[in-house]
Amino acid sequence: MPLRDGDWPDPPASPEAAPFWAAAREGRFLLRRCTACGKAHWYPRTLCPFCLGETAWEEASGEGTIYSVTVLPREDPVRTVAYVTLAEGPTMLTSVVACDPHALAIGQPVRLVFARSRNGTPVPCFRLVAAGGPPEPALSW
Repeated sequence: MPLRDGDWPDPPASPEAAPFWAAAREGRFLLRRCTACGKAHWYPRTLCPFCLGETAWEEASGEGTIYSVTVLPREDPVRTVAYVTLAEGPTMLTSVVACDPHALAIGQPVRLVFARSRNGTPVPCFRLVAAGGPPEPALSW
């Protein structure tokens, strides 16, 4: 499955998510963490979805594991959609790219990569981590 760079929909603009997209343009992945209860969450929002406390941005590791995955065979090329549980705790809906979609399995380790949307905004996706080794190199811009 290719990266499909430039083929992703443009994310909606919002003042609340602007710091996330600015960091993504620098190759950094941010999450919000509640300053009251300490829980990280995805999708970034100003108020904690668990306790309505204030939240702060933090840099995330970009590491996770596949929680659930499905292959969309009618897409051309085939697309995979997955829930990835991040090392920091939240689970996010995303795509797994640059892999054989039929080789994906629940529990496999993945690492964040950014693909470009139609207008060039970096969109967070994931790719498999090589078994027993370090993550494959990040995709270049």
